[in-house]
Amino acid sequence: MNGETGQMAADTRRLAEVTWLRVGGPADRFHHAADLSDLLAVLRGLPGDMPVFPLGAGSNLIVRDGGIRGAVIRLGRGFMECGFADGVVTAGAGLPDAVLARRAAAAGHDLTFLRTIPGTIGGAVRMNAGCYGSYVADVLESVQVVHRDGTVENLSADSLALAYRHSDLPPDSIVTSARFNVPRGDPVDLVERMETQIARRDATQPVKELTAGSTFRNPAGFSSTGRADDVHDLKAWKLIEDAGMRGARRGGAMMSDMHANFLTNTGGASAADLEGLGEDVRKKVYETSGIRLEWEIMRVGEP
Repeated sequence: MNGETGQMAADTRRLAEVTWLRVGGPADRFHHAADLSDLLAVLRGLPGDMPVFPLGAGSNLIVRDGGIRGAVIRLGRGFMECGFADGVVTAGAGLPDAVLARRAAAAGHDLTFLRTIPGTIGGAVRMNAGCYGSYVADVLESVQVVHRDGTVENLSADSLALAYRHSDLPPDSIVTSARFNVPRGDPVDLVERMETQIARRDATQPVKELTAGSTFRNPAGFSSTGRADDVHDLKAWKLIEDAGMRGARRGGAMMSDMHANFLTNTGGASAADLEGLGEDVRKKVYETSGIRLEWEIMRVGEP
């Protein structure tokens, strides 16, 4: 790779190098796109039938051991800018969620719910990320996306059909920026709220382990909107714990002792170990409760 540019030959790196769970075989091609013009050049240079997989922080993801057949595209520094004006926040899709939350708080804009979400703004939009009762759907106004054919389009939030951990964005469309309409707040109060959230997270989640966040979706209690007024009736961690799967292992994979809904790589786990353990958990939970857990972690690539 020659610096941060999309004009590069196929990179044979294993995707384990860029995922939080440290698993995953190689992609056929791996490109960093420095900015929008570079991204468009990358797409024009690909074979027309080659699939595209946009990669954010690699946080909510299992890439299988055989890797990805197609082009993996990661957004570079040109997609990490943000701006603030009278309750309107604009942000590049490559900007980490936590960074935007901190910068917004300093400017008196309340995006504090993003502070503990591991990932980037593009991924947060795609999955309608949320925490502590707030969701991207509550504040998103519009997004800019680049489709596989190189078409650049601005889409309203209403057109995305945002729901619990879901949007209708095509899988090979790349979010490049987002515009939010957010409440104002006192910067000191916003920073204090984020510090409280961080302390709560650190006390209850295995943040020092190799993990990808919550493994399974909470199975009930959300309407189709996925907005803050929805209520969880069931917790995935409780179903896993009641099924006796807290601390369960397969190879180097383990369901965390600290939080039963966190799948962890204890060292040397393969993607097959992690996905296999997840399926073991789903089977056991169904046997004990009659409920089929749905994956929240995305699994992609070839076995």
